[in-house]
Amino acid sequence: MRLHEYQAKQVFADAGVPTPASTLAETVDEAVDAAEGIGYPVAIKAQVHVGGRGKAGGIKLVEDKAEAREAADAILGMDLKGFHVSKVLVEEAVDFVNELYVGVTMDRGEGRPVAMVSTKGGVDIESVAEETPEAIAREHIDPAFGMHPFQARKAVYDAGVDREVANDVARVLTTLYQLWDDRDGADVEVNPLMITSDGDVVAADAVMNIDGDALFRQPELQEMGEEAADGDELEQKADEYGFDYVRLEGNVGIIGNGAGLVMTTLDLVDYYGGEPANFLDVGGGAKADRIANALDMVFSDDNVDSVVFNIFGGITRGDEVANGINQALEQFDEIPKPVTVRLAGTNAKEGMEILNEDLVTVEHTLEDAVQRAVSYAEEEEE
Repeated sequence: MRLHEYQAKQVFADAGVPTPASTLAETVDEAVDAAEGIGYPVAIKAQVHVGGRGKAGGIKLVEDKAEAREAADAILGMDLKGFHVSKVLVEEAVDFVNELYVGVTMDRGEGRPVAMVSTKGGVDIESVAEETPEAIAREHIDPAFGMHPFQARKAVYDAGVDREVANDVARVLTTLYQLWDDRDGADVEVNPLMITSDGDVVAADAVMNIDGDALFRQPELQEMGEEAADGDELEQKADEYGFDYVRLEGNVGIIGNGAGLVMTTLDLVDYYGGEPANFLDVGGGAKADRIANALDMVFSDDNVDSVVFNIFGGITRGDEVANGINQALEQFDEIPKPVTVRLAGTNAKEGMEILNEDLVTVEHTLEDAVQRAVSYAEEEEE
């Protein structure tokens, strides 16, 4: 579960991470009043779960009341990469001289959490990791002992952070690790962490993803998550259907049974050059109506150009899945987007015989199914 920026900043500020003065607004008048109260310049920032908000027009820096009104009017109600903007954060602009990245996540390869620091802040950190991995200093942490102060300082020094602010940056990193540990975090990040001309450090953005399976231990954050879903129709629909669903930014819709199988499918879509549009796990033992609801979910995302089913039958039966797919597709005069299906395991043979191949493409291997779905998505884009 991912919190909005304004919610993550509240959690960070409560833990002692410096954040800019800010106010949440849901109308243009509220945004203007907030800007007047904070004092110009301010940043007006769309509160939606997508990256690259600035480049997409979802963040604007304004210098006076007229600009604040114009910016709030432009952002509120806009469609930002498929997300409707219903809230903006009006925030004090930070006069900075440098930008850093600091974050904590799970390194699944190492089986341990890892704290990261980079002086390449303020940009897409995934691109930095891919193109110049040496620009990110990493420090793995033994969760039995937590992050030692020397580990935080080592990560900061290894990244090449100016020694005049190194201790402050190390304190922020230590706090992020503590939040990651105490709040069952999956990813906890600040990008950028701004260094001001006075030598202060300020979290100008905040990312906090929580392990969904641990929300029963985090009732306060769970309430925030329910609020965070208010503005997104697809996430509300996912809650109604009872799906584990995460909306992503690609165009290949993915439906599978079991989190590991769905994650594998996401990785393969990426491997074959596509971009996943979502994570959707129908769970074990899914009946026909649940499969139909899953397909309805993915078709409801305007960004989706093709859909791939990856079903491995254990307690889920292939014939039930096939009936669900047929049931969902037969209601359309014309299939909205091409659907590719891979079935394996219990009753897979019966399922293959049931599937209406006038409506779907059937592939016998996962690799072939994913490549076909990526190919369909590319054709739809052209």
